[in-house]
Amino acid sequence: MNGFVHSVESLGLVDGPGIRSVVFLQGCRLRCLYCHNPDTWELGRNGNGNGTETESDELVKKLLRFRDYYGENGGVTLSGGEPLLQPDFAYEVFKGLKNYNVHTCLDTSGVGDTSDPQYAEKIKRLLSVTDLVLLDVKHTENDGYKKITGRSIADFNMFLRLLQDTDVSIWIRQVIVPTITDSEDYILGLKKYLSSIKNIEKVELLPYHTLGIHKYEKLNIPYPLRDVPPFNKENIKILENIIKKEI
Repeated sequence: MNGFVHSVESLGLVDGPGIRSVVFLQGCRLRCLYCHNPDTWELGRNGNGNGTETESDELVKKLLRFRDYYGENGGVTLSGGEPLLQPDFAYEVFKGLKNYNVHTCLDTSGVGDTSDPQYAEKIKRLLSVTDLVLLDVKHTENDGYKKITGRSIADFNMFLRLLQDTDVSIWIRQVIVPTITDSEDYILGLKKYLSSIKNIEKVELLPYHTLGIHKYEKLNIPYPLRDVPPFNKENIKILENIIKKEI
């Protein structure tokens, strides 16, 4: 099974538990205001030379070279872009890794190609070989979600329903963007929203940053939040305390 890979980070520390290899797959349907990987948007080989066609078995062999570094807590994370756009390829990679008892983690925004009539079955199959989902919550309400991503929240909700039919562990990630998701009211609403989701092991509030602006400049794409400053990391602690207190 062939898929399109943007890049591979051999040993990462922030994309799931332990030491991990992180595979960034090519392609994403969302156009988030603060996306820091616009070079992963187009599926396949795009005009900027991104996206290497890769055979799943060969990728598994490459990842297994780092197996000794993973230890008991680490493993492999599929990120992007959006891995749900290539569910068959992602499944083959994870299935190959599970043959060697490697921990598998899916870093996703929950939006793939829902026009595929077999989409739901493909996602269920992928989740059957997934140990952990890093679920990127863009916004809890449709209007806010559409403002951030350019799309309806319906596809995300569909993935969440499929995920909730499994026992896969979940880490929630929420980017805190000034004037959009940084208010106390939003965080309290997030708390209420998350209270209905099972299997959540961890909630991470991530400060909005501007480290990806240079990629937009290189690609000649206007950066939507150019006038929005990075979120103060110290203020993240205040919002985290609200989450911890209220849940």
